[in-house]
Amino acid sequence: MLQKFQNHLLHNFQFLNGKKILLATSGGKDSMVMVHLLQQLDYKIGIAHCNFQLRGMESFEDQNFVQDYAATNNIPVFITQFDTKAFSEDYKISTQVAARELRYNWFYELLETEKFDYILTAHHADDNLETFLINLSRGTGLEGLIGIPEQNEKVIRPLLAFSQEEMEEYARINNIQWREDSSNASDKYLRNKIRHHLVPMLKELNPNFLSSFHKTQTYLQEAQVMVEDASIMIYQQVAKQDNEAIYFDLQQLKKLPNYKSYLYQWLKEFEFSAWDDIYDLVESQSGKYVFSSEFRLLKDRDSLILSPINSANEKEEYSIAENQKEVNIPLNLSFCKVADISIVSNKTIFVDADKLKYPLILRHWSEGDSFQPFGMNGKSKKVSKLFKDEKLSLLEKENTWLLCSNDKIVWIINVRQDERFRIDNTTKNILKIQLE
Repeated sequence: MLQKFQNHLLHNFQFLNGKKILLATSGGKDSMVMVHLLQQLDYKIGIAHCNFQLRGMESFEDQNFVQDYAATNNIPVFITQFDTKAFSEDYKISTQVAARELRYNWFYELLETEKFDYILTAHHADDNLETFLINLSRGTGLEGLIGIPEQNEKVIRPLLAFSQEEMEEYARINNIQWREDSSNASDKYLRNKIRHHLVPMLKELNPNFLSSFHKTQTYLQEAQVMVEDASIMIYQQVAKQDNEAIYFDLQQLKKLPNYKSYLYQWLKEFEFSAWDDIYDLVESQSGKYVFSSEFRLLKDRDSLILSPINSANEKEEYSIAENQKEVNIPLNLSFCKVADISIVSNKTIFVDADKLKYPLILRHWSEGDSFQPFGMNGKSKKVSKLFKDEKLSLLEKENTWLLCSNDKIVWIINVRQDERFRIDNTTKNILKIQLE
């Protein structure tokens, strides 16, 4: 196996040569085989061990075993302890997810603080098969079937090409010592049930099952690449980004023979889960929306609009003092006295400075707000009615700010100026206000 492993590294991970490598080491057979292999090939290695404190004294015995091995073999070792149960309870996640999050966060800290280049883990072919079967049993898309990646940023899994039997044989021949995790014998966890019962049955049906499985995953990975390529090409035809929002053209989307698959491909990274509700948005009325933890997908006439959830407080206000030249939060506004007016637009207005009462206030609009639209001869209009006439989406309404003077609206910014502050024959001081 050593020669095969060396050839595998040279062919697939040649960039590891000369690098400083951190080995995630539990003390179990798989990780100790990985440590031994890298030792024989004279790589620059260090050992990282996490004590999750989930198995009483057994966890501390694992820790001592790894520490002793590292000391005996003159390998730099890094040890940490986690209160994994408390972490999982605090964040309302499973123990397994908590342990994964804790260890990888710590691994990346070690990369930074101890100047390691890569993290290596001891996942092997049987682990890959178990993960496939777990995902299959729960229901998954194509990405859930393509297996554990050999490389994910700085995390390398160089043993995925090797079976459990090969690992056991190498450990036996080289008299490698390891710690047996007692929880591996229990069928409490789904992975153990699959490992103890389903995988042996599959290997009994086909002694070359792992090899066949590897071929299947290769085909699935090639299909996934093709799906991603097609998704990018179609995305460029259907989607348009404007600041933090992405607009999906529904007319173009519905021309696709299987638009649901494209929506899934585009939106999965935003952690949506209510996929049926998302697909229903395509034919629903304007104003309907679906949330993920941090994003909202909104139906607005002929578009689906994806945007971050607006966490701003509707009562959020910003004060602007007299003679203040600019504002940078929440918008970039500039204020300057001018002698004459020039071109007026949605982004630039001119007002009678003497009609303003300071401090000016920047705030979000609210139901009940009304103003006198510029050019309407003093007639009042609800801001909500203006939004409807202008066909603003819910997202655009939420992102609209009002510039106010003494509770009167001076400017619905980037939309319409108020009549009451316009320049007239009596104006002596003109103030130019511009949205940058």
